[in-house]
Amino acid sequence: MGYKKLNRTSEHRKALIKNMLNSLIKYEQITTTLPKAKVLKPQADKIITLGKKDTLSNTKMLISKLQDIKSSDKVKKTLSKRYENRKGGYTRIIKAGFRYGDNAPMAVIEFVDRDVEAKKVDRKKKDTAKDQNKEIPKETKA
Repeated sequence: MGYKKLNRTSEHRKALIKNMLNSLIKYEQITTTLPKAKVLKPQADKIITLGKKDTLSNTKMLISKLQDIKSSDKVKKTLSKRYENRKGGYTRIIKAGFRYGDNAPMAVIEFVDRDVEAKKVDRKKKDTAKDQNKEIPKETKA
């Protein structure tokens, strides 16, 4: 059978999968359409398996596939340690209803035993911004 084309050219498809892999590694959970999630699952499992064996060639392969050193470091240091006793099946797909606009089937793809705090990586803390505003004294005219 081969692979799913996802109605894209080969270059667009490769870029899409690479970007989704980087997002999945960074946030450990992403929401996407069901066909894209089904294509992404075996790719993500292969990346984790590649990161589990710490050799120079595997490191180069990771960086080559992900095109991102931070993601490859996270795979090698964090994810491979988390799944060292697991033989496979590092990701799961959970169906999440249908998209409002075009009724496309949606799914959540996530790592098994994921770190819940990873979703908040890019979010700025609102509490610290509020505290900083309170600490600045307001000037009064004499």
